Parts: sequence; structure tokens; C-alpha cells
Amino acid sequence: MKLLGAFLFLTLCLFPVLTQAETSLPAPEEENTPSQAASVRTEPLSPEKTEEPPDATAVQAAPEEADSGEVIEEEVIADPFEPLNRLFFTFNDRFYFWIFKPVAKGYNNVVPEVLRVSMRNFFNNLMMPVRFVNSFLQGKVESAGIELARFGINSTIGFAGLFDIAKRMNLEGRETDTGLTLGSYGIGPGPYMILPFLGPSSLRDTVGRVGDGFLTPMNYITPLTDVLAVEATRYFNENAMRVGEYEDLVGSSIEPYAALRNAYSQHRKSLIGK
Repeated sequence: MKLLGAFLFLTLCLFPVLTQAETSLPAPEEENTPSQAASVRTEPLSPEKTEEPPDATAVQAAPEEADSGEVIEEEVIADPFEPLNRLFFTFNDRFYFWIFKPVAKGYNNVVPEVLRVSMRNFFNNLMMPVRFVNSFLQGKVESAGIELARFGINSTIGFAGLFDIAKRMNLEGRETDTGLTLGSYGIGPGPYMILPFLGPSSLRDTVGRVGDGFLTPMNYITPLTDVLAVEATRYFNENAMRVGEYEDLVGSSIEPYAALRNAYSQHRKSLIGK
């Protein structure tokens, strides 16, 4: 809690100067996320939509015809806990539409975007050990060096990480974690899982979350209530800035549960090869 208080005090003191500095720099181009789609769903799933359609597994595992005429098998992550996962999926869906999204929209309307972005940058900067250690363990020494450089630049010129100055110097960060490190060593994802509040995962990535926890500096704050407060602040601010992505992903899908499962599996697999 002392860390969060110090962050808020520093932000409020430097807010006018930092805002002027941020607006004077060229804005980076927005990156499209893999979850963006054409239509948007604005309502929670109806009970009828959450029911599993007949032969859902067979439909998802069916081969697709490529443009060249070749048949490509779509890889589907194992889902032995599907009944429980569907229960948590429905819970998360209701929580998102009924509680999180309305609160997040109010938060976004009240808190200036530059402050929300600065808060996200601040926490991302503190998460450097997770990316540095896992980049090194994956044998990506250059990426590990970039993480060190980014941390040094953003912690100084970027005012304790409030501004991602390193990105404007073409030092791009790399998304990685312990789950991806395990995958890079040939460990498969294991069973698909949906965690309450946290969303889709796998057995491998859930174990990886534990490893990430040991590398996260905020987790060493005492007492435990302060750790929970800081993590809740980081989680809420990060996801409040992504309101709408969930609707983009499942909005046009006949089977939202399967769409989320396959999108998660493909996204994680693509990151292992990077």
C-alpha cells in the first residue's frame, strides 16, 4: 500500500509536467490485437447460448479446407474439465457484463487516459524481472538485454516508469512469462482451464503463474492485504483499458466458449515461437 501511495503522490505532483511531455512526443501507432473482430456483443450470454451444442468437439476438430485445396487439421487444446470450465465461463461472462464493464466505463470516464496509461506503464516497468528472467531462460539473450535497457531508461527518463520512453526509442518489450518458458522446453499446455475472474488458462500456464508470482516485486510487499490491494489495482486498470475486446472476440461466434478456448490456445502457441 505504501508503494501504491507513493505512486499516486508522484503522479499527482508531476501530472501537469508529464502530460505536457507526453503530448509533445509523437504518438505510437496502435497495435491490433488478435482478439479484434468485426462485430460486438454488448449483452451477457443468454442461458440458451451457453448450452453446449451437439457435437461441439467434433465441429471444432473438423478439418478446414485451405485455399490451395489442402486439408489442414485444426489443433484443439484438450478440455477434460469442460463442464466445470463452462460454469466458470458463464460466471466470468456475467461478472464482466454486469459488474466489471459498467464500473470500468465509469472509471474510464472519470480518470484521464494519460493517467491510466501512466499507471499501466508504471506496473509494466515493475514487472521487468518476469520478462527478463524468462527471456534469458528461453535463450533470448538480446530480448533480456532489451528488458534491462528498457527498465533503466523508463525508470529514469520515464519518471519511475510512468512513461514508456524506451518504446519511442525503438526498444520494444516482448510478451513472455514462465508458462511460455515451459512451452519453449517442449512442455505441452495440458488441460484447458478457465479461472474465476482471471479467464482462460491451461495447466502449464497456471503453474507458470506461480513462477511469475515469485518474480513479481509487488508480491514481496507486506502485509498480504497490501499485496492484494496493489494487484487488484493493477488488474483493474489494465483490464479497464481493454473493455470491448471480449465482445469483439465472442460477439460474432456461434459458440463463444469454443471461440475463446481456441483463440487462447492459438495465441499462446504463437507466442512460444517468437
